[in-house]
Amino acid sequence: MQDLWTALCLVAVLEGLFLFVSPGGWKRTVEQLWQLDDRQIRQLGGLMLVAGAAALWWLRH
Repeated sequence: MQDLWTALCLVAVLEGLFLFVSPGGWKRTVEQLWQLDDRQIRQLGGLMLVAGAAALWWLRH
């Protein structure tokens, strides 16, 4: 359970870093996401999910 909290904290740190370093770039990215349909966003989310799970598996084994 501690690993889960550590991972969530790391996500928060990385998200905050992106917002701190490049707020304009973050805004442009969000504007582009608004223009995508739900199917495209779902596919992107699925791709990120699979990539993250594969990377986690690779790091742990």
